[in-house]
Amino acid sequence: QVQLVETGGGLVQAGGSLRLSCAASGRALSTYAMGWFRQAPGKERAIVAAISGSGGMTYYADSVKGRFTISRDNAKATVYLQMNSLKPEDTAVYYCAATLRGFYDWMEPAGYTSWGQGTQVTVSS
Repeated sequence: QVQLVETGGGLVQAGGSLRLSCAASGRALSTYAMGWFRQAPGKERAIVAAISGSGGMTYYADSVKGRFTISRDNAKATVYLQMNSLKPEDTAVYYCAATLRGFYDWMEPAGYTSWGQGTQVTVSS
């Protein structure tokens, strides 16, 4: 198992940027594919982006393509989500998650075995 802690959330105006970090401890992070999910009030948790253990493969939800970038530094055991051109509809609690499963399991929360506690992102209009 790997333990995950997200940081970097906050309040930002529309059009602004934030960078979320997910620090991992426990088993070597490079073993895991990592995902960022978000959950807005009254909505289901949904995939934002995911990245393979080596960082060579990524996936983005259509709603964030061209605005968000997922990356990782396995030496620092940290995964990042750079969020640019933020919109009010990006407001949610953002979670990072880890999985040993392959690409086709990355899009659903059930495909992940370890989760962080979440960090709130609020985008004002």
